[in-house]
Amino acid sequence: MRPSVRVLDSYSLISYFEGETGKDTMIEIFRATRDSGDPLLLSVVNWGEVFYITLREAGRDRADQIAQLISTLPISVISADLEQARQAAEFKAARKMSYADCFAAALAKLRKAELVTGDKEFKQLEDEVRIFWI
Repeated sequence: MRPSVRVLDSYSLISYFEGETGKDTMIEIFRATRDSGDPLLLSVVNWGEVFYITLREAGRDRADQIAQLISTLPISVISADLEQARQAAEFKAARKMSYADCFAAALAKLRKAELVTGDKEFKQLEDEVRIFWI
């Protein structure tokens, strides 16, 4: 797997934690990131999305456990700033996507990074953001 700057969306993390399709690819991405030292980024908005989905579906204990697990992975959680919010808003205004997904895409575009996902919603952004499909 070619190391590069990568951005995760909530789909990629949930697939990893829930053992869904893409889990093995995510394990390889985590290993490659650890070994290469290349950045693996996650927007704080997408962190929140993973947390709230887990909280809603599995309860507080599991959500707290997932938050702790994320902190042990080679991931840098990136705070949303005005530039990222503006780019996310531009994506949201022009496309039918969730607002949280727009933050992942905005972070990838602004950092000239590859977005790691299996969410087909991102197909509409392939002309603006490099996608690594899991």
